Amino acid sequence: MRIAVCPGSFDPVTKGHLDIFERASKLFDILVVAVFHNPNKKPLFTMEERVEMLQEATRHIPNIRVDGFSGLLNQYVRQQNSTVIVRGLRALSDFEYEFQRALLIKKIDPGMETIFMMTSSEYSFVSSSGIKELAKFGGDISCLVPLTIKEKVIQKMSKE
Repeated sequence: MRIAVCPGSFDPVTKGHLDIFERASKLFDILVVAVFHNPNKKPLFTMEERVEMLQEATRHIPNIRVDGFSGLLNQYVRQQNSTVIVRGLRALSDFEYEFQRALLIKKIDPGMETIFMMTSSEYSFVSSSGIKELAKFGGDISCLVPLTIKEKVIQKMSKE
């Protein structure tokens, strides 16, 4: 069975993320979308909320499993019986950052492979931070996030 892990903060999940999930899910028997707890970030949504939103947003993709984790990515990937990490890229700046991370993981775990997927051009400018900023000032985010997520983002931003 071919299993891959697609990690990220997904705060919140965007249509760009969904684009990567939908395409990567066709390459593997199981795609684990893993919400990473990053102690260096203060997310808008809790890990539980992000997992729940991802489960809702990916319900139409039958071979996706959503999970949350903290700790070393390579150890988590191995716990999932995998050696493959899928990373979505929007721009060259994403590649530089992700390439360095992939090389570090490869150094500490030579059997681990990272696959980079470019997002579709229609989502190349979409970022979770941009969506939060747009929502904070009353901008329309409906074309950037799944409709099930839109109200959650607006509601959460109104409390900020």
